[in-house]
Amino acid sequence: MASIPTGFDALFGPAYVDYANADIVGTVERPPAHLIHRVHVIATPAPGIVTVCESAEGWRFLPGGRLEPGETLESAATRELYEEAGSRPTGPLQLFFSHVATSRNPAPYMPHAPHPVAWWVFGIAPTVVVGAPPAGIDGAEQITDVQHLPVAEAICWLADAADQTSADVLRLAAHLELI
Repeated sequence: MASIPTGFDALFGPAYVDYANADIVGTVERPPAHLIHRVHVIATPAPGIVTVCESAEGWRFLPGGRLEPGETLESAATRELYEEAGSRPTGPLQLFFSHVATSRNPAPYMPHAPHPVAWWVFGIAPTVVVGAPPAGIDGAEQITDVQHLPVAEAICWLADAADQTSADVLRLAAHLELI
């Protein structure tokens, strides 16, 4: 694995994620396609601007979520961008970071999920805003706020949350000069 950039020790782990009952470690290695289970996108509707979301539960995050049965990485990213941010990609998804999650559960929480190891990937994609996120989609989070902010403001907004992962991933992308 490439060396961890200074100031990103917490993002690269190791760490424990309570809601997933999984141990994670960060990497910039290319993910094995068959092990990808989650994708989050740094959506860039304009140069220097990124899209951030907030759910009814108060979670602040980059748009994204799990791959559904039979879904490709690209189709999952496209669906999640629409469901959570009212956006669609206008160019390719560029992966740059992943969390490798090792579940402590005896079985996958969904039959199609890789188990016990799954990759949660993060990428960047140019996007266009097409409207508000749709309401009432079965299984989708209820989104209460979508903002399109300059990178530094987005990092601060995301950092004002219980989970620092999205803020740290965005900081990493800025550090790597990807945005």
